Amino acid sequence: MRKTQIYLDTSVINFLFADDAPEKKAITEEFFRDFVRPGIYDVFVSSVVVEEILETPDAIHRQRLLEVIPTYNLLLLDFVPVIDEVKQLARRYLDAGIVPEKNARDALHVAITTVFEFDVLLSWNFRHLANINEEVRFLTVNLAQGYTKPFKIATPYAVCP
Repeated sequence: MRKTQIYLDTSVINFLFADDAPEKKAITEEFFRDFVRPGIYDVFVSSVVVEEILETPDAIHRQRLLEVIPTYNLLLLDFVPVIDEVKQLARRYLDAGIVPEKNARDALHVAITTVFEFDVLLSWNFRHLANINEEVRFLTVNLAQGYTKPFKIATPYAVCP
């Protein structure tokens, strides 16, 4: 049986270190400890996540964020062969007004989830991603573009039973 395939946006990695949000930090730590480390799910990140981490101003925090990828054996996507497809789909989300232009990387995360047919996009971003209204809007655009595999946009709460 195929494992659930999860794509992480940067917010999930950030919440491993979110001392100012202890409840979200705790559930994120549980997700990594009890589900990622033992390989319950196949968990992926992309170069978009790495780019966002590299923009972290604090060098020590930036290094801690980067170390999460090898520490938890997160799978790094090579999406060079489909980069144009991902960018075009992300542009559709932006043009549809689902994600504002200033948050274009959020659109890229959803496009990557769609093109690679992940089961779940995991995020703590309630404003542009992890809410049912936005999920429906993304899936509607996807169907109009011929992408028929649905996915869930969820927080770590949803995958830590």
